[in-house]
Amino acid sequence: MAQELLALGLAALLQAVQFLLMAVPANRELGPGYTMSARDRPPSREPSVFTQRMRRAMDNHFEGLILFTIAVVVVVQGGQSSALTAGAAWVYLIARVAYIPAYAFGWRPGRSLIWVVGFAATLLMILAALIQGLV
Repeated sequence: MAQELLALGLAALLQAVQFLLMAVPANRELGPGYTMSARDRPPSREPSVFTQRMRRAMDNHFEGLILFTIAVVVVVQGGQSSALTAGAAWVYLIARVAYIPAYAFGWRPGRSLIWVVGFAATLLMILAALIQGLV
């Protein structure tokens, strides 16, 4: 299996972990009456700052995962896998793991720097595949 695909599979599992990190405290704080409802109205109380941060971190990973998935498809389906693209895929995954506590504990500017590293790694994968494909 290509290293980029392995990193993508692990990133998907990380997304599931992030969902649990948000959903478990949200269910405790808001109660199953709200969390199991259609949520047609706002909750009667706000979730904690931690739970709100876990929600935003999870949403951010959903957004980043879209571009990372495109990068992996371009690399692997284009036959452009290399040490550079594999390394960038692992950097993305490590950055996404580091992003969770950075967001949870409000690390500034660390959180943003970690995000930039993951985003840059994703762009590097795409650019490396496209450039190598042109050569």
